[in-house]
Amino acid sequence: MKIGTQNQAFFPEGIKEKFRYLKEVGFEGFEIDGKFLVDHLDEVKEAIAETGIPVTTACGGYTGWIGDFIEERRLNGLAEIKQILEALKEVGGKGIVVPAAWGMFTFRLPPMVSPRSQAGDRKAVSDSLIYLDKVAEETGTTIFLEPLNRYQDHMINTLADARSYIEENELKNVKIIADFYHMNIEEDDISEALHQNRDLVGHIHLADNHRYQPGSGSLDFKKHFNQLKEDGYNGFLTIECRVRGNDPEAEYINALRHLQESLI
Repeated sequence: MKIGTQNQAFFPEGIKEKFRYLKEVGFEGFEIDGKFLVDHLDEVKEAIAETGIPVTTACGGYTGWIGDFIEERRLNGLAEIKQILEALKEVGGKGIVVPAAWGMFTFRLPPMVSPRSQAGDRKAVSDSLIYLDKVAEETGTTIFLEPLNRYQDHMINTLADARSYIEENELKNVKIIADFYHMNIEEDDISEALHQNRDLVGHIHLADNHRYQPGSGSLDFKKHFNQLKEDGYNGFLTIECRVRGNDPEAEYINALRHLQESLI
């Protein structure tokens, strides 16, 4: 397993400088914003060639959710995700992270009544995934379907929820991304959920129990990494977190070291 990261505000702004920094600090991969990749494809290629730091995946960078309530926005999002997958193919990236939606609706806050039926939710997400499954096949990439916690999305909250879409629609190029922060809220046991879905977990996001940097909260990363090892997971572990502390850069590097030690 290798450790990657998304962007942080204290990383260098220049693309080559950013990749050089990641290599110097000790990261082994970069999860990039999809629009940024599309808009700066040639520069990203050059940075990869110079540093050897791969773009592992894309996350975000499109304007409509795969389960969007507004059909025009859903279709626009799919078109943009297609562009991102085509760009990922150009740089050797594995695929793109997609939730059903983020921040669109939750049953846990008012009005608590969705504008669309559960059957409508399922159709929208399924239609999107069936389309993206074909695009992923054409581009040699993967769709990483992400369950979010109940306060951020009402459609897909557990690894089992994501699995049901993959199996029901017989998707060949869709895998599950397991995010430790969301799992800490939704799963009874993170390690057990990883084990039960070991055949479909293709990517990992890392944050501690409170969404801040790993090592600053209560999650037992070594325990869960050992489960991943036992189940033969050999993909990336990508940090996706907020950072708090007097020196965010130092805190982030400490988090990387904590994860590296937890892998031993």
